[in-house]
Amino acid sequence: QVQLVESGGGLVQAGGSLRLSCAASGLTFSSYGMGWFRQAPGKEREYVVISSRSGGSTYYPDSVKGRFTISRDNAKNTVYLQMNNLKPEDTAIYYCAATSGYGLVSITGRYNYWGQGTQVTVSS
Repeated sequence: QVQLVESGGGLVQAGGSLRLSCAASGLTFSSYGMGWFRQAPGKEREYVVISSRSGGSTYYPDSVKGRFTISRDNAKNTVYLQMNNLKPEDTAIYYCAATSGYGLVSITGRYNYWGQGTQVTVSS
């Protein structure tokens, strides 16, 4: 049984930082590309970073580029999202997801597994 479990969300003031973690189990972690997505109330789910299987290729949308950084530890089956200089518009539920697809996968429907999400709230 595959599980992705996020942690690290919370309430932070604008300009602050948070580090999200996503621990994976039940899958060969190194065989999956990983992504972090978010969904704010009334909005569609969007990716904030997508990463290839090796982690050698990543892509960030302009909204988070230079502020968010993904990293992965294959030995711990864990992927991280470091979020700096947070803004109120970053407020959302953040999800990690795993895809068996190759390269950079931006389409949510191509992700095989999802975590339950962790709330990030940024106050102004």
